[in-house]
Amino acid sequence: MTTTLITGGNRGLGYEVARRLIDAGQTVWVGAREASSGQEAAARLGAHFVQLDVTDDASVAAAVATTRSRVGHLDVLINNAGILGEVAAPEDMTADQLRDVYETNVFGLVRVTHAFLPLLRNGTDPSVINVTSGMGSFTLTHDPERVESQYILAAYGSSKSAVTMLTTQYAKTIPDVRFNAVDPGQTATEFTGNVGQTVAEGAEAAVRLATLGPAAPTGTVTDRDGILPW
Repeated sequence: MTTTLITGGNRGLGYEVARRLIDAGQTVWVGAREASSGQEAAARLGAHFVQLDVTDDASVAAAVATTRSRVGHLDVLINNAGILGEVAAPEDMTADQLRDVYETNVFGLVRVTHAFLPLLRNGTDPSVINVTSGMGSFTLTHDPERVESQYILAAYGSSKSAVTMLTTQYAKTIPDVRFNAVDPGQTATEFTGNVGQTVAEGAEAAVRLATLGPAAPTGTVTDRDGILPW
């Protein structure tokens, strides 16, 4: 049975991906910074819970130790945890505002991926799925027909550009683990102010990749409709 860990899996998109993967027969671990909300979400889902703050080395190390002691391996890691951060016009944005977003969206992804790689290598057909965004796409943010062009989110958007590039670099250099990025699109969750498509639609790209097993590609960046332009 496939064992999957989802960071930020206690609400929104992460919660819906967890629900769908459990329905598909996977064993899902919900990683969440706050123990109470994470435990409640896991109980509702029929998932396992592990406390995991992606910005904290000790928390990530403890999550690895818990997973190792309970199951000994990991088949799929979904780096879903992310924040929008404080929205500021680029001319007014400070380094600290940018740093806060990058600490979760970029450095957190690297921290978790690095820590869990040994457990992934103990798994079957190991796969890492990084949640990116069209807001990090040069093409989409310059296309007036796309919703991504209507927002100015310099910190968040640039962090997701970094997520996409990191994904491709991991894929090029770590052949024994599959690395792919998925864009859920503008999805109606608390994160977006409940604007956009349904959460079920937003979860489709991640669920598809997480259930492909040995047929999963590596080095791709997709949304629910296919290849995402960058």
